[in-house]
Amino acid sequence: MKTKTQRTGVYAGSFDPITNGHLWMIEQGARLFDRLVVTVGINPDKKYTFSIDDRLAMLRESIASIPNVSVTTFSNRYLIDYAQSIHTSHILRGIRSVSDYEFERSMRHINDDLDSTICTVFLMPPRDIAEISSSMVKGLIGPAGWKKVVRKYVPAPVYQRLLGKHS
Repeated sequence: MKTKTQRTGVYAGSFDPITNGHLWMIEQGARLFDRLVVTVGINPDKKYTFSIDDRLAMLRESIASIPNVSVTTFSNRYLIDYAQSIHTSHILRGIRSVSDYEFERSMRHINDDLDSTICTVFLMPPRDIAEISSSMVKGLIGPAGWKKVVRKYVPAPVYQRLLGKHS
């Protein structure tokens, strides 16, 4: 009897903070793969709004009901190297715009040069969340009425942390 090979995907980002667009990607990845590893990449040259511990906690709280998803972190290495280290078969990436496509296409080719056994899978989010990004969410905070506007774009655990940070 032949055993089934487990399909594992990795979805990486800074998740500063996680948005409903990220959550959609994670939910789709959980459907596509037997196991999905969501990993927070740490870039020491980047200034983050939330600490690594906060970002990990917001992710874990936001995906708590999805059993085949785990949350990790990595730093100072290429995503393809991290993917190899966790024995993944796929890298999951989202494309929201033409500029995303151009960047992700280039990265896919570079990753393929480094390891052609790991396949990159692209997903395009639905129109109602296609424009959501962490930067956009952070840019909406401040003006009168921001709480009502921002609430539509982030999972509940993130919204609670944003209220605590900006109230």
